[in-house]
Amino acid sequence: MAEEKQPIPADITLDRTEHELRILWRDELQSSYPLDALREACPCATCRGGHEFMGPAHDPNLIELKPVRSYQVENVAIVGNYALQIWWSDGHNTGIYSFGYLRRISPQQPTKAD
Repeated sequence: MAEEKQPIPADITLDRTEHELRILWRDELQSSYPLDALREACPCATCRGGHEFMGPAHDPNLIELKPVRSYQVENVAIVGNYALQIWWSDGHNTGIYSFGYLRRISPQQPTKAD
């Protein structure tokens, strides 16, 4: 079985005007994440309800997610070569959004022919 490669962003843009995070992946897929949905999709154990609710089987669908409030981003930083850490206006910052997680929950998905 072929080893799955870690998705790698070519460019990351926080667009405060459009209220979204955009990632252009090296394979040229463009992902746009609404900030409110991204906050509520936080991958940390506290937000997910415990370690048993973490992992791909429990990934949220950002298109169907209905955020209960609006969130602002205070800061974004790259963690190592594998993730983003986001500081939210509600004081939360413990979620580490791995590039693999962000790619899996992207509202824009490649077709099977890709």
